[in-house]
Amino acid sequence: VVIDGQLAGWILKDRSDLRIYLTAPEDIRLERIAKRDKVGLREARAQTEQRESVQRERYLRHYGFQVEDRSIYHLILDTSLGSIEDTAKVLVSAAAMVRRAKKSRRKSTKP
Repeated sequence: VVIDGQLAGWILKDRSDLRIYLTAPEDIRLERIAKRDKVGLREARAQTEQRESVQRERYLRHYGFQVEDRSIYHLILDTSLGSIEDTAKVLVSAAAMVRRAKKSRRKSTKP
C-alpha cells in the first residue's frame, strides 16, 4: 500500500515499512510549481513561501513535529536527478529491497 502526503511519514512512522521523502532543489521545485499552476516564478515563490510557513507552524502546533526533520525517512530522493521513470525505478527497487528483507527475516525466525 502506498500512502502519499506530507504528513504520511509522520503519521505512519511506527507502522510503515518504508518511508520515502521526495525532494528537489528550490529552483527546480519553483519551476515545476510555476508550470503546474501557470504562474510566474515570482508568484510561485511567494505562494510556496507562504504555504510552507503556514504548514511549518501548523504541523508543530497541532502535531508536535518539525516538518523539516527528515530523520524519520528511510530514503530521501532528489527527483531532479532523473526523469519520472528513473525516480519510479528507484522507488520500486527500494520497495522490492524492503520486501526481500522482510521475507528473509521471517524465514530466519521460523524454528
